[in-house]
Amino acid sequence: MSVLTKKEIQKLIKKKKVVIEPFDEKNIGPASIDLILDNKFRILTKGKQIDIKNDTDYTKSTKLIIGKSIVMKPGDVVLGITKEKITLPSNVCGWLQGRSRFARLGLMIHISSAFVQPGVSNKQVLEIVNLSKRTIKLNAGIRFCQIVLQQTKGNAEYKGSWQGQETP
Repeated sequence: MSVLTKKEIQKLIKKKKVVIEPFDEKNIGPASIDLILDNKFRILTKGKQIDIKNDTDYTKSTKLIIGKSIVMKPGDVVLGITKEKITLPSNVCGWLQGRSRFARLGLMIHISSAFVQPGVSNKQVLEIVNLSKRTIKLNAGIRFCQIVLQQTKGNAEYKGSWQGQETP
């Protein structure tokens, strides 16, 4: 299992084994692809206790907001989503990572469930937390996170409930 470098990523994209829509060649780095923050956000709403079970529906405790930006107070949790739809073959998985330029400001991007399954075809939901002592404004359309691609040993295909997701 190896992390794919720029040349290997470009080969897979050219062969349409890895599909990124929309795609911008300049977003490929030495061993990752930068992803853009879309304009759809989900915030936690006030209310009763959330009872965590295997079938807990996060949409019942959140509100969808569509806009050019969203303001996060210290301690806030926001779900965002990538503008890009990522489609991976059955022998490639991925890892979502925040960008260090934002982490240095106290913004944690995708600190949980960062694994992207082989065979996935969807936009990636981002769990975003403001750990700083200052208010942070998130702006849609910026290069916000990155995906690191890794070749798997063997083939597998994601068939879970998030296949095809378009909103956080």
